Amino acid sequence: MKEDITRVSIELFEQQGFSSTSIQHITQALGVTKGTFYYYFPSKEALLMDIHQHYIDDLLLRQHKIMENIGTFKEQLTKIVEMLIFDIGQQGSYARVYFREMRHLSEDHATIVKEKRSLFRLRIEKMIEQGQTTGEFKAELVPKLMAFAVLGVTNWSYEWFDPDGDMTAELLAAQYMAFILQGIQS
Repeated sequence: MKEDITRVSIELFEQQGFSSTSIQHITQALGVTKGTFYYYFPSKEALLMDIHQHYIDDLLLRQHKIMENIGTFKEQLTKIVEMLIFDIGQQGSYARVYFREMRHLSEDHATIVKEKRSLFRLRIEKMIEQGQTTGEFKAELVPKLMAFAVLGVTNWSYEWFDPDGDMTAELLAAQYMAFILQGIQS
């Protein structure tokens, strides 16, 4: 039931926004009582935090696996960009809620999520620094700025990318990587 509550909540948060979605909306959509909701989540904000935690923890785990198992830094960066784009394509609602609704988290919860987002970015920054050391990436780049640029380009896709449209996730990821690598590759 927890997964059902989460799934329906994501759909409603995406359609109506977090503020306009009540616990009553969620329970009505599922045909359950508010007691069922409160059994799994003490509040709507706790549910939103659970959504954020699950999303970023999953990204961090997969990013770590890529960094541990893929050879060159160019290949690692490519796989991470592909991962982000494919997630937006496959989990569009989840991604939109993650990016749009963070402002509704309490300060303590937002701090936790921001620290994890920073870790994700710092890993990309480190990857770029290491790629500079090996000569894969241009030495004159500022890794921090490049990491923000990569994330800015990929993460904004949640706003407009339609996997059912005329562009596939594969094509979008390839286009982004061509654009990124043209700017950073030695």
